[in-house]
Amino acid sequence: MVVLVVGGAGYIGSHAARALKNAGHEVIVFDNLSTGYEFLAAGFELVKGDVLDAVALSSVLPRVDAIMHFAAYAYVGESVTNPKKYFHNNVEGGLSLLNAALDAGVKKIIFSSTCAVYGDPVKVPIEENTPRQPVNPYGVSKLFFEQALEAYDRAYGLRYASLRYFNAAGADDSGDIGELHEPETHLIPLALRAAAGTGPELQVFGSDYPTPDGTCIRDYIHVNDLASAHVKALEHLAAGKESFAVNVGTGTGASVREVISTVEEVTGKSVPHKIVPRRPGDPPKLVANPARAQALLQWKAVRGLRDVVSTAWHWMEKRRRAG
Repeated sequence: MVVLVVGGAGYIGSHAARALKNAGHEVIVFDNLSTGYEFLAAGFELVKGDVLDAVALSSVLPRVDAIMHFAAYAYVGESVTNPKKYFHNNVEGGLSLLNAALDAGVKKIIFSSTCAVYGDPVKVPIEENTPRQPVNPYGVSKLFFEQALEAYDRAYGLRYASLRYFNAAGADDSGDIGELHEPETHLIPLALRAAAGTGPELQVFGSDYPTPDGTCIRDYIHVNDLASAHVKALEHLAAGKESFAVNVGTGTGASVREVISTVEEVTGKSVPHKIVPRRPGDPPKLVANPARAQALLQWKAVRGLRDVVSTAWHWMEKRRRAG
């Protein structure tokens, strides 16, 4: 199949593009490069364009069989201080893409959703039937698009997969592509930078949570496991099966302190860090129940935290050596 990877010059999109290519699909990357990097799309046809640009979309959509949609802003804190930016891109841009797909007759879309649609869940591990009650504009924008997909499915037969990610981390084994955000807000790259001395000491937001060591617990999923779930989702829809939403995580949580100790083991360096006050809205524990993805897609995460950290470290060191 020919797949349009929207946001394919970004972190997760670039890994999904490679996974698709390895599975025998043809990939076209569509990205405005506002947060993506052209070198992450190396080896693929790259169409520079914005999801809000119907003309740019209509120039490429007639050539494709399916869409993977990664083009969203994803900083929770920024979404609180600048919701206009998030609703403009994630909601208006998403609808622009959906409508252009409909006009072009493209009826399969895999959406990069998030566990943020659940908000602060009452029960962990989180199952898909957990009420969707997001607590920040980022989560609201993702939930809106999920609901738009559900409505377009009922009305127009547009088949979708909403993949609700937990904490994507790690890098491709080649070290050629990996996580690259400015600013960087994710724990693992920040801990690695602190260990390497290329970034400030790590801030640990709160040590008094109701968890075994007092720090927040999250479900860290390797980006290549995440990418493989997208390929499985595409195959599911291509087989004519129904639309669906699933959690994509490992089912295992790691605390901030456990991440720090894993970074220290992998790098052989200590991670300078300090405890600072909690961030508002941080749930103590977010862990997926991935059983539905396993049953529906025959997909399972195969990499653990050490793999996540070691591939992220390899990527960071390779970039540092390259200057």
